[in-house]
Amino acid sequence: MIVAEQKPLAEIKEMLDGYEKVLVAGCGTCVTVCFAGGEKEVGILASSLRMSSKLDGNGIGVDEVTVQRQCEWEYIDPLAEQLDDYDAVLSLGCGIGVQTLAERFPAKHILPGLNTTFMGMPTEQGIWEERCQACGNCILHLTGGICPISRCAKQLLNGPCGGSQNGVCEIDSDVPCAWQLIWERATELGTLDQLMEVQPAKDWTTSRDGGPRRIIRDDLRLPEDYQD
Repeated sequence: MIVAEQKPLAEIKEMLDGYEKVLVAGCGTCVTVCFAGGEKEVGILASSLRMSSKLDGNGIGVDEVTVQRQCEWEYIDPLAEQLDDYDAVLSLGCGIGVQTLAERFPAKHILPGLNTTFMGMPTEQGIWEERCQACGNCILHLTGGICPISRCAKQLLNGPCGGSQNGVCEIDSDVPCAWQLIWERATELGTLDQLMEVQPAKDWTTSRDGGPRRIIRDDLRLPEDYQD
């Protein structure tokens, strides 16, 4: 899932300076799961903004709404009827949600209430860790389902660096060496022979080499989408 965390209240208030009525918009998927932008967090932030603005003496109007997904137009289109009542929308969606709102409603000020951090998973209660960098060329079949791109500090493809000691990465004693984990996993699965094959330098053109990436599935497109 996409993991994000809420911006500090002081930073959010600074962004809202000059607006008189704001809609705080939450998202019911990834940022709900990581407790950053779901209905509960929207309610808490909206209440905090209302109270804080009154204490500051300006008392801006703050309303709240949560949609199932901010990253798809069909879920945000119903907002169109009410956006005329607001000077700005404070999105508690990920960066994709913010941009989707801005693209769908270009005349409206769309502000980010979250800092989008990574794609990851919860490893303990209240802890999320990165697991994927969306590099576009997955090799998890070779590494036992453990990604050296996201979990190795140096993104090495052919084993650990000299800084790895006793299964721990040199960047932090709390970070396990990804290649130690890969080796242990391969031992368990009986696939060590795959690790003995030297991997070529990674082709980064599938990552962020050439600008925004796009996937096109012709089998899913509508006939009217095709152009001569």
